[in-house]
Amino acid sequence: MTKIDAINAHILRVLSEDGRVSNIDLAERVGLSPSACLRRVQELERSGVITGYRAVVNPLKIGRGFTAYITVGLNDHTKASQEAFERAISRSPEVRECHNITGSVEYLLRVEAEDLAAYKVFHTEILGTLPQVHAITSYVVMGSPKDERA
Repeated sequence: MTKIDAINAHILRVLSEDGRVSNIDLAERVGLSPSACLRRVQELERSGVITGYRAVVNPLKIGRGFTAYITVGLNDHTKASQEAFERAISRSPEVRECHNITGSVEYLLRVEAEDLAAYKVFHTEILGTLPQVHAITSYVVMGSPKDERA
């Protein structure tokens, strides 16, 4: 297991803000030589602490200006029902995140659509037709003052 000391934590913080930062700039920002910094980053990657690098896409620029979080309750609490729901959801491009959660419902989804009309199609014709689904509650995102997803 890789030790997450103060320097590694600083490296992770900088990389989570800018995954394209050069090793030289990263080293300068965290107070290491470039070679020492590179060794630490490579160890964080090798050990699985850093699992990848991604582009952060502006949903508005690709025609997905509507975001909602949806809780989904299933009518059957079996493993087979959950697996069937997860398979169906994985085929829906509108679903950007799917989390199995604790509480009164089984799933929390983050859905992106072009607009309210497109979301209604997803809600009614895709999510609403799944035989495992018992309850759907939508929470429409009006703004995101803090969003650190990458």
